[in-house]
Amino acid sequence: MKKSLFFLFLSLLSVNGIAQKFGYIDSDYILSKMPEYKEAVESMNTYSEEWVKDIQTKYREVEGLKLKYQEEEILLTDAMRKEREGEIARKEEEVKNLNNQVFGLNGQLFLKKKEIMKPIMDMIYVACEKVARQKKLMFIFDKASDLTMIYTDPRHDYTDYVLEAMGIAEENKK
Repeated sequence: MKKSLFFLFLSLLSVNGIAQKFGYIDSDYILSKMPEYKEAVESMNTYSEEWVKDIQTKYREVEGLKLKYQEEEILLTDAMRKEREGEIARKEEEVKNLNNQVFGLNGQLFLKKKEIMKPIMDMIYVACEKVARQKKLMFIFDKASDLTMIYTDPRHDYTDYVLEAMGIAEENKK
């Protein structure tokens, strides 16, 4: 009985000896050092500005229809008023739908951002995987993600290693 308790105790101690190593990175910092990310942001801003201008133009068209309707309203018959009001309502709905298609959840802007960012995020992932294998890490967390990290010990920060694995020179430290 004593021997089995001793071996149980010894095995529990040995399990602690095989502790998992972990580290974290700051992806925002990594992205700020990547020229590809800066180009991607500029590209996203260009797409966004084009879509905003297009939607604003369509909203101005609707406002023009409303203004024209208000000017001519007293001259129109009931049937003509209903027809114009219906046309204005359809145009407003079209613009709202376009706005949702572009800027809504899973809209064109979201999909474009996902498309543009995928190669950049893949580069970070590959570098993280390389660092994790070199440093024998089981987990790498992202300090910049939604995961809340109350305290981080700088000894476990592998951001610089990831930057090095990506071939990004570190001219000035954080």
